Amino acid sequence: MTSTQAQSGPGHLSIKGESQLPEDSLELLTYWRTLVKYKWAVIGLGLALALLTGVIVSLIQPVYSSTATLVLEANRGNLLSIEDLYGGAMQKGTEEVQTQAQILRSRELAAIVAKELDLAHDPEFDPDLHVSWLARTMHSLGIGRSTPMTEEAKQNAVTNVLQANLTIAPMGLSNLITISYAAPDPAMAARIANAFANTYIKNDMESKFRMAQQANAWLDEHLAGLKAQLQKSESALQDFRDKEHIIDVNGAELSGSENQLAGLVTNLVAARMQSAEAASAYQQIEAAKAAGKSLDTLPVVLKDPVVGRLKEIEAEKERKVSELSKVYGPKAIQMIQAQADLAQARDSMQRQIAQVVASVEQAYQVARSNERALSGAVSQVKGSIQSANQKQFALNDLQRDVQTNQQLYNMFLQRFKETSAAEDLTKPVARVVDPAVAPSVPVRPKKAQAVLVALALGIALGVGVALLLERLDTTVRTSEEVGIKLGQPILTVLPLLKGKGEVGRRYLDEPRAQFSEAIRTARTGVLLSAIDAPNKVLVVTSSVPGEGKTTFAANLALSHAQTKRVLLIDADMRRPRLSAALGIEPSLRGLSSLVSGEAEFNECVQQMEGSTLHILGAGPVPPNPLELLLSQRFKDLVISLSREYEIVILDSPPVHLVSDAMILATHATGVIFVMKANSTPYQLARRCLRALHNANAALFGVVLNQLDFKKAESHYGDYAGYSAYGKDAGGYYTKES
Repeated sequence: MTSTQAQSGPGHLSIKGESQLPEDSLELLTYWRTLVKYKWAVIGLGLALALLTGVIVSLIQPVYSSTATLVLEANRGNLLSIEDLYGGAMQKGTEEVQTQAQILRSRELAAIVAKELDLAHDPEFDPDLHVSWLARTMHSLGIGRSTPMTEEAKQNAVTNVLQANLTIAPMGLSNLITISYAAPDPAMAARIANAFANTYIKNDMESKFRMAQQANAWLDEHLAGLKAQLQKSESALQDFRDKEHIIDVNGAELSGSENQLAGLVTNLVAARMQSAEAASAYQQIEAAKAAGKSLDTLPVVLKDPVVGRLKEIEAEKERKVSELSKVYGPKAIQMIQAQADLAQARDSMQRQIAQVVASVEQAYQVARSNERALSGAVSQVKGSIQSANQKQFALNDLQRDVQTNQQLYNMFLQRFKETSAAEDLTKPVARVVDPAVAPSVPVRPKKAQAVLVALALGIALGVGVALLLERLDTTVRTSEEVGIKLGQPILTVLPLLKGKGEVGRRYLDEPRAQFSEAIRTARTGVLLSAIDAPNKVLVVTSSVPGEGKTTFAANLALSHAQTKRVLLIDADMRRPRLSAALGIEPSLRGLSSLVSGEAEFNECVQQMEGSTLHILGAGPVPPNPLELLLSQRFKDLVISLSREYEIVILDSPPVHLVSDAMILATHATGVIFVMKANSTPYQLARRCLRALHNANAALFGVVLNQLDFKKAESHYGDYAGYSAYGKDAGGYYTKES
């Protein structure tokens, strides 16, 4: 039979059902059970830390804070504009508020306040009166400074204290600034806060006055030079006007020349167009002459209306001659007259064409002359305009020089008048809108808040420590953890019993107790394991001594003896404990005597009083127990006894200390592993189970022993109702092998 077969037991079924819960739910449930387990320790730690904090804050000297509120003036007069002369123009808006806040935080202002209030000689601030006990002890031993501090050193020390306890805070996007000072004396806190506000305003007004004086001196020094420079530039302008005979200083001459140039350019363009037309007509005539062509077909000639009329007359005369030639002969008077009229018409045509040609030639010459004349006039006007432009540029340059010097002189003169008048020197940079008053409630320490925070931190620390301890706890505390940490089926869970007595007989003495019910559960699991084996050899072992394996083996044997023939063997021949657990006298002969051949079985076996259980003690402690267990005689003895008894139970030594249990497991039908709850590290138990597995042992299950059901119910939520059901449970021992 293997351990896989043993997983069909009832204990394993319960674990399988529990493991179906979601992992997150199990984790949260574990945290909750841990907090319930350590709740009083956690609450106690929180209360202790809160009490300690309360005592500490009660011993701390209270500190009071008083606040004065300033508002920066939005419009602070014309004097601010002259700061541009020094490169220090005032910032506006939020930047200006931040700038003034930094001025309020400055060391210079704190030093002025310290001096005005004479805080260096005030008992609350005097450094000589506030020497620590360590410094006084060192001074008494001749170590360190023993002479009083100088006035300058005192002033520096007081200034440092003022700056350390001063808080300057702009209020949002407004022009308001709060000045807060913290001190043990509420009246002193209000006095210093108001002193900072008033000193800041007063110091700003004094700075303005000094700045105005410096600006006045500087302006007075530069005004004379600026005036001379202005006069020099004005003289240069007038000399240039006289030299160039410039009267129209507004540019009238230049604008007239420009208008004249525009007209000439327009006429020149028209003349060039006329010249081009005349040249085209002239070139047509010259080309016709050169080619010997008739001029009466040229377009320039045909455009003439007289030529057109004459051509019509000539055509009419030719038609008449043609008609008469059909009727009369060349000698007829009508023909002669018609021929004379035609010749006269042609002669008139030629004269008119000659006139047209002459007019075209004349127009061409006139157009060319006109174009040349206009071109010359344009060039002349352009030269005049260029000369005027040069004069105008020089004039403008001199005028700008005069204008610049005039503006600079006027500006300096205006600033000089402003600073001399000093009309805005009485305007402060800010005003106090809410003076500081002596507070009645200290700002620190906040006792209630500190105590509550300490309580919360203590509880949080306690919770953290509890969770850490729970994480560091490597023991097995519930049947669920047997399956999770050991990966083995649970056979039964035995309760932690109180009192002393013959714990090996508890099943007989208290058959209705909770302990006896757990033994019967284990008995059922054993019967259901290796169900095909008619006779069973069981080995009961554990990791280390003191886990209750002997008590469990004895009571399991007593439960089986009610219905079966059972033999209980004390196989721990190193430290036998079975006789003591059962409350019987140790036998002088036992397993060691039987295996060594010194005695017969009937001489070694005993019967339990009030039960059919047979007991085979360990006998005398041999020098070599392991050799006896490895012998063939022991093997044959186990086989013989398993045939005679239905169940043979061997109480084995712990697995971790010796290898006896692994030898015994090779002769057994199955192994029952006993583990003490909240005691044995599960890593150790796993190593022992792995050793049994390597020895090919068949594990029937794990018995979780000495579990406090009440504690498990309250801390882990397991075994609810067990304590009520088993109120008649008996006591337990404190040490068990």
